[in-house]
Amino acid sequence: MPETTYLELSEDGGGAHKFYEVSVNGTAVSVRYGRIGTEGQVRTTSFATPQKARDAAARKIGEKVRKGYEPAVRGGRAARPVTRRQVTSAPSTARAVAPVLWRFRTGAAAFGIHIDEDRCWVGNQHGDVHTLAHDGEVLAHYRLPDGVKCLVADDFWIYAGCDDGTVYDLSSKLPFAAYEIAADVDIFWLDIHEGVLNVADRQGGLTVIDHEDEFQWSRRSTGDHAWMVRRDAGAVYHGHGRGVTAYSPDGGRELWHTATRGAVLFGWQEHDAVYAGTDRRVVQRLAKRGGRVEATYACDTVVYSCAAAPDGRYVFAGDSASSVYCFAQDGTRLWKLGTGAGSALSMQYLNEQLFVVTTDGSLACIDASEAAIAAAQDGRVPTALDVKSAAALPTYTPAAAPRTVSAMPSGGVLVECVQDGPRLRMRVLTDGYDPEWNVQFPRRIRQAGARYVVDSVHASDGGFYRVRGEIRRLA
Repeated sequence: MPETTYLELSEDGGGAHKFYEVSVNGTAVSVRYGRIGTEGQVRTTSFATPQKARDAAARKIGEKVRKGYEPAVRGGRAARPVTRRQVTSAPSTARAVAPVLWRFRTGAAAFGIHIDEDRCWVGNQHGDVHTLAHDGEVLAHYRLPDGVKCLVADDFWIYAGCDDGTVYDLSSKLPFAAYEIAADVDIFWLDIHEGVLNVADRQGGLTVIDHEDEFQWSRRSTGDHAWMVRRDAGAVYHGHGRGVTAYSPDGGRELWHTATRGAVLFGWQEHDAVYAGTDRRVVQRLAKRGGRVEATYACDTVVYSCAAAPDGRYVFAGDSASSVYCFAQDGTRLWKLGTGAGSALSMQYLNEQLFVVTTDGSLACIDASEAAIAAAQDGRVPTALDVKSAAALPTYTPAAAPRTVSAMPSGGVLVECVQDGPRLRMRVLTDGYDPEWNVQFPRRIRQAGARYVVDSVHASDGGFYRVRGEIRRLA
């Protein structure tokens, strides 16, 4: 009969809401761990004798108890609240279809999108994240916990926020948990700036978490259902049921509030303006300084998503009836076309191409050049390429623990986990770096006294280092 010990750690405001279960069965020790309310992950290790197995289990339990875990009864605490966005998608009323160059079907409704100069990223409700080249070639597949709410980029780093409250760093080959959001925050959307995570939630709350995955501040806006959060160096822009509220990033002082025409369902930002798509069929452009409404872009149904070309030269919108729109900067509608792939739940514009992710799970690349749109309005569109993923494409999943190496590899950077009062901090040991700066590092794998090797670290304006590349533990 297995000997089982079940522990939980659930902190108010600190983000932790997880369990750790150790079972000893003869010479085998099984560890199951994860977010409370989920099945978690399981790792099993065999030992030479039953006594060695029991000793190893005791060490694991002792480590967790010292970190604040306590004995508990499984099922005694509820799982974190999870809200799946309920959306409908009607057929388009546009007279013509957009010039789709290629589409990739992910298999489930997709909210997450990020497009950079090298790759296209898409994340869906099944926890699948794919990267593709700009011509549609599928490059990689990541499997994360069920429900990718959004994909957000922060310079080189890209993060996926999932329904289980974990935000995964996808910048390396293997994803790892970078942030864990408090269980009482029912996440709707995320944004990140210089390592600081900003979370909008169902209750109309805004929570800010720093690079150490530690709570900084929170505010409750006047409206609920906050689907929008955007962040820059000057403010956090929070869109909710009663409009958009801007807060100072260093403490959450309200800078301005603007009531929009309808509840905000999506947000976008450019250098000088934020764009709010609403359930009253409009996108509104608000000045970042003062919040004044500068332009309104009228659609024909509820707006699910919006985006803009650099400096707002063009503004795009996706509605609940499978159509996409393009407007001039002053609000003049230039065109409306059907997507051919459901309603656009998120979108991004780059180099005369509009990328959308949709209710049918497609990532579609639309030729948004003036010539292509004019041809589409006349009924002349290219035959869209239906992209298929290669059968042998590897799938990357979050690692339970970093790979262990016995020697310091050439060119790597050595970091150490040190006890700093009640906290575990990471510091660089390699010459040439400031030994007093902390290193942004996954909390799940920190262990006092342990040393790790990373490919490189980069200085942040916030006075800390950020890891790039693989994390390995030095034996």
